[in-house]
Amino acid sequence: MNSLIRNDGQVLAALDPSGYADSVADHAGWAASRMRAPLALMHALDRNGTGSSRDLSGNLALDSREALLEQLATLDAERARLAQEQGRSLLEHAASQVRERFDLEADTRLRHGALVDNLLDAEEQVRLFVIGKRGEHADFAKGHLGSNLERVVRAVRRPVLVASRAFRPVQRFMIAFDGSATTRKCVDMVAASPLLKGLPGVLLAAGDAAAGMDDAAAQLREAGFAIETATVPGTADAVIAAQVAERGIDLLVMGAYGHSRIRQLIVGSTTTEVLRTCAIPVLLLR
Repeated sequence: MNSLIRNDGQVLAALDPSGYADSVADHAGWAASRMRAPLALMHALDRNGTGSSRDLSGNLALDSREALLEQLATLDAERARLAQEQGRSLLEHAASQVRERFDLEADTRLRHGALVDNLLDAEEQVRLFVIGKRGEHADFAKGHLGSNLERVVRAVRRPVLVASRAFRPVQRFMIAFDGSATTRKCVDMVAASPLLKGLPGVLLAAGDAAAGMDDAAAQLREAGFAIETATVPGTADAVIAAQVAERGIDLLVMGAYGHSRIRQLIVGSTTTEVLRTCAIPVLLLR
């Protein structure tokens, strides 16, 4: 059974000290309350970021080199201490936020190591991951996505809710439909999960990718959803972005990157381009 449908497992939000932290916490709180699932908040301290001082002692005399190395070790220890303090503060703030806004108690986790590794370690107990569209080091001016986002989406098997910059209650959703096995699974999951239950939605196909749409719409209506269908000419990324804006959509559902693709980041793929251009949360399903 897909994790979004099953009744056990938690919503796990990955937080970092970026402008997306509050929104990630809110989206996670919203999802956990809709799914009646436990909520966990995680911040990962990447070892590459806490012990990054280079050995600059090359041609120094022995005494000077030992003194410098001692100073560098002290600086690294202080940097690590401050990073842990910042992480604990970040988690405490987010836990307080979801308690106040969603009446939820969250489990907070400060972890060491790469974010992807920590999420994979927790995956068996997770129904839904929540992550920000951009992290603390992303170039907002150029519209770059966060360095961890695509790695996470490609690595994990669970659904991923990619939070937008600001949270707003989800009142209307859209499923990007292309007739593939992946998007048919998206319809199955939306129909069976409590996450979007009772909300009106749109089933959208771009160009000539509408095969099977009538059956998908019938399945959603049978599950109690008020569903519109739309087929719009054009490329998928352009059509989706335009229709999201035109129809006042609050959340987009679409298929995630496939594991069969080349393991490098594929700039220009439909998923990447939609994440860049749509200013709403995106639920990525497999």
